[in-house]
Amino acid sequence: MSAAAEACVFCRIVAGSEAARVLEDEDCIGFLDRRPVFLGHTLIVPRGHHSTLQDVPAPLLGRLFTDVQLVTEAVERALGADGAWIAVNNKVSQSVPHVHVHVVPRRSGDGLKGFFWPRQRYASDAQMQETAISLRKAVAELRQQRP
Repeated sequence: MSAAAEACVFCRIVAGSEAARVLEDEDCIGFLDRRPVFLGHTLIVPRGHHSTLQDVPAPLLGRLFTDVQLVTEAVERALGADGAWIAVNNKVSQSVPHVHVHVVPRRSGDGLKGFFWPRQRYASDAQMQETAISLRKAVAELRQQRP
């Protein structure tokens, strides 16, 4: 593992550090953001360390965004969201230098305006785990339905 990967919190999560995991496959993992914009806010990251979107090999981009698409549908199904906000910060406002895609549940009238990201906290680790379980279940169901 490179020095950058050893220092990277997301690489440590990929390697098995504690996280409320929502999705795992050979290329990517998805886990709940510890400081969500709205509950269910999920981050999808490639397993390999790639600092920015430009660093991600082209073949992996399709697999990454297939997982983003899957988690987006799972967020709507499991959490009753009306839709989702999908975001990738690249260098500016990228708090962890490991490319990651935010899938943020949205509801009509939720108060989110522009690029202001008011953060929340889960009431407890149990609430965070319950949310992750609901999303994992929806991901599994959606995977079974897709060809």
